[in-house]
Amino acid sequence: MWKRKWIGTGIITMSLALVLAGCGGSNNSPGGSPASGSPTPTDAASGGETTELQKIRYSPFNGVSGLAVRFGIEKGFFKEEGLDVELITTQNPIEALTSKDVDIADSATTNVIVAAGKGAPLKIVSSMFRTKGPFYLIAKPGIESVEDLKGKNVGAAALGSGLDAYTQTILNKHGLSKDDVTYLANGVNEAAYASLTSGQVDATIIHEPFASLAEIEGTGTILAKGWDYLPTFHTGVLVSRNDFIEKHPELVEKLLRAYFKSQEYAKSNLDEYKAYFLQNVKVDAAVVDKAFERENVLWENNPDVNLDALQDTQQVQVDLGFQDQIYDIKDLLDLSLIPKK
Repeated sequence: MWKRKWIGTGIITMSLALVLAGCGGSNNSPGGSPASGSPTPTDAASGGETTELQKIRYSPFNGVSGLAVRFGIEKGFFKEEGLDVELITTQNPIEALTSKDVDIADSATTNVIVAAGKGAPLKIVSSMFRTKGPFYLIAKPGIESVEDLKGKNVGAAALGSGLDAYTQTILNKHGLSKDDVTYLANGVNEAAYASLTSGQVDATIIHEPFASLAEIEGTGTILAKGWDYLPTFHTGVLVSRNDFIEKHPELVEKLLRAYFKSQEYAKSNLDEYKAYFLQNVKVDAAVVDKAFERENVLWENNPDVNLDALQDTQQVQVDLGFQDQIYDIKDLLDLSLIPKK
């Protein structure tokens, strides 16, 4: 059982009108939703008995990065853990957590480190299903190397973000800096792709399925894969509030178990998951096949958090001026609730 609600200043849509048609359910009316951790009745799978599920408000990543979670909910993996999941979509998971609109969320690792390092009452509780940057620097036809970008317009998604860090690192390792190009914030996903195809930028950092889409449509070529340049830059974690961890540790553990069961099932049953993917993401099947094949190496499904990687990530942030100091990682983690296999 799950519900969906939006908070924040706007709704983030999926790429290419990548609408989650299977995300159904209406928003809860004010005051009509029980508090997190409180039970809600539902019919059990066996014998029609009524079982009480415990509510948890979870904000997965928007777009394709959060699709396996929704797949897992439909497969019943969260219900098997006794959870009534309310999915909440927000542009700012850190703000949603600290305002107590959300209990647990997917987040960019760097955002959590900086917020918690500055005193936000948050803890990283697990890595996401992948932790290496699934980002690509793609360029319009005729540009064959990163060096060819000198003097060109380059899109870096959102300035100060992990995508920006990858873009600058790729440029730097090819003898360029952002000052050697016209460096632009051009958005992510469909916005970034549109900026390339419209000619606003000559190259952009971008996620799948757009890198594969550009190849198949002939609108662009891949110049660089992000993880080749920053192999230890940690990109995704699950994060929860300190008070929620203290009051409901069992709910955090159950959600993590269902999260990784969803990811593992999707990866192990790829044909079934691809069919679900194509039902919800309006893109050609050949694009999906290419994207899945390319990113299989990143789909690690390892909840552990590598402390050395977090240190490396912070150093990159400091070097680029995105972070003013390196924080003590041990104070920002609670990995005690990672399910034991």
